[in-house]
Amino acid sequence: MRDAVAHGEIDVAVPEEVVVFGRGGGVFESPVALRLGVDPRVIARRVGGVVTGPGFVRVLLAAGELVDGIRRDPGYGVARVPRGSWREWPRTFENPGFSVRYAYARACWVGRWAEELAVRAGPLEAEPLELELVGALGDVPGRAKQAERERDAGPLMFCLEKVAGAYHEVHELCPALPKGDAEPGAVHAGRVGLAEAVKVVLGNGLNMIGETPRERI
Repeated sequence: MRDAVAHGEIDVAVPEEVVVFGRGGGVFESPVALRLGVDPRVIARRVGGVVTGPGFVRVLLAAGELVDGIRRDPGYGVARVPRGSWREWPRTFENPGFSVRYAYARACWVGRWAEELAVRAGPLEAEPLELELVGALGDVPGRAKQAERERDAGPLMFCLEKVAGAYHEVHELCPALPKGDAEPGAVHAGRVGLAEAVKVVLGNGLNMIGETPRERI
């Protein structure tokens, strides 16, 4: 959204940061028009979106596009977030700290497996569970900025918990590893790319709250 404004298509002062919130299923909304004090329909036309609610601009982004964008951006979602912490124990999925850390480790495992079998990340054709995960990934930058503004790591940490929970389901029910002696195909390549995106998001999130991500737990 910011590019359309920054390139002179809209003659207004451009804020350094444009907050974007993920609404699930590849839907993203931003209050950028309200912040700029311009007609949101102008920005919506420029970015191929629509106007919703009190003047938010909504854009639909394909899941594969978002995943590829995250993979190409090692600094995705990074903001100056206050330190936060989760309990280390118990190591159960009911403990959000373990859930987030283990989700990162699982995404790293997929990367090691893919490298061993020479499986490269490919386009993601997302299934419903994967769409839910992608929606959570897309919400992270907005929540990180919220955490920065409010000087509270809570909004980011809660979002990371949602990413982790969604990824555990995807890891179990939409596996990147083919069953038995089957050869990996396009669907597995897409899931490898999704795991790479999860690794970027959770790794950055853990770093933001002051924790070093662990590839093995």
